[in-house]
Amino acid sequence: MKQNAIAIDGPAGAGKSTVAGKVADLLGFVYIDTGAMYRAIASKVLDGGIALTDLNQIAELARRVRIRISREQGELRVWADGADVTEKIRNPEVTAAVTSVSQIPAVREAMIGLQRELAAEGSVVVDGRDIGTVVLPEACAKIFLTASVTERAQRRWQEMKEKGYEPDLNVLQQELEERDRQDSEREMSPLIQAKDAVLLDTTGMMINEVVDRIVNIYRNQWSGNA
Repeated sequence: MKQNAIAIDGPAGAGKSTVAGKVADLLGFVYIDTGAMYRAIASKVLDGGIALTDLNQIAELARRVRIRISREQGELRVWADGADVTEKIRNPEVTAAVTSVSQIPAVREAMIGLQRELAAEGSVVVDGRDIGTVVLPEACAKIFLTASVTERAQRRWQEMKEKGYEPDLNVLQQELEERDRQDSEREMSPLIQAKDAVLLDTTGMMINEVVDRIVNIYRNQWSGNA
């Protein structure tokens, strides 16, 4: 049975979070940012002084941490063990650590279970890298959102500049290319396009155009499954 959910997958910097949040607001759905959940784990690892090579300790942390995502005054907030980590999880240190943390099988198992629990509570928009293939394979609408690596790097650069960082654009592009490789080649839940997902290349597109395309895809898909 198809689930009333929109699964948005794609590489880093494709604009998944921005677009998914707007789609959810437009449809009155709950938005689940799975990338933020992995970032929250990475942030807790760094705060605890845990080595990124200590897989057992990271796995134990992932199993016991309490992560909550809420929408407050139109803004997504992320909580880890009762602390608001919304801004903290976007700093460069967490960004550098999250790939390693998210590739640990025990971490992914813990987060996938939590993501499914959250999605079961109602109509949702969920974004990540394995939503349509692993987390919500019965989602009624699946989107594989992408853009050229050049444009993705530019978007990430602009986002970091607005938050007060001074990133190097060339370094950002190299990091995205490496992240793409790691996400696509990992053994558990690799980044791949689901067979029934719609490929949407957003290079050169405005955010509202992308949002409208996804909403139309959802309405066509859900009406066909209702």
